Amino acid sequence: MTLDVIEAPSPNFDVRTKVPDMLVLHYTGMETGEAALARLRDPEARVSSHYLVEEDGRIFRLVPEERRAWHAGRSFWKGEEGVNHASIGIEIVNPGHEFGYRPFPQAQIDAVITLVADIRSRWQIDDNRILGHSDVAPARKIDPGELFPWKQLAQAGHGIWAEADPAPGDPLVEGAEGVGVFALQAGLTRLGYDCAPSGRFDQSTREIVSAFQRHWVQTRWDGVADGLTRATLMAVLRAA
Repeated sequence: MTLDVIEAPSPNFDVRTKVPDMLVLHYTGMETGEAALARLRDPEARVSSHYLVEEDGRIFRLVPEERRAWHAGRSFWKGEEGVNHASIGIEIVNPGHEFGYRPFPQAQIDAVITLVADIRSRWQIDDNRILGHSDVAPARKIDPGELFPWKQLAQAGHGIWAEADPAPGDPLVEGAEGVGVFALQAGLTRLGYDCAPSGRFDQSTREIVSAFQRHWVQTRWDGVADGLTRATLMAVLRAA
């Protein structure tokens, strides 16, 4: 697929303070792509992304990659806070959970794969730094959500995907305490989440587990760390 980009400049950007080494994928979460594009270009909205990918595969460029777009907000990954300075943001048109979340069309995913490959031809972006908005802001965001085909993206050479058989043991739930919770939190922290091990399964841990599930499990996203979730985390860490 040839990359054909439509220029749609947004005024919502500022100076980068770091060479980009991360990709953050979002869904637009608005009723139409046209409405999302308008908002991302509205100076009063003070939000933007570098690219927007429509459901039919059209790609719009809003902000030059050399500039910092305003897409991730309060965010964290591997010790970095506010990842806008280090990331390139891609908005993927989908109404999201508020307006009728639905599968992403293949034409759109093909365009995302082509765009990601093109971006990575210019910047050093490791597979373990291709993330969802929910990964870097799990307390606030759930996009691009459990229907986004992370496995297909990884099979195309972009990102990490790993599968595992469920581990033995009872599920870990909010309120649990002990060494199992500590090990879970340590694994999530090692992967990149802001989940300092305490041994107490609190609300923040549940939100982070849910974000991990939306990306790498996708059969449940309730924040309950069952055997499949824990085993998948170990598999992803090995792959990372």
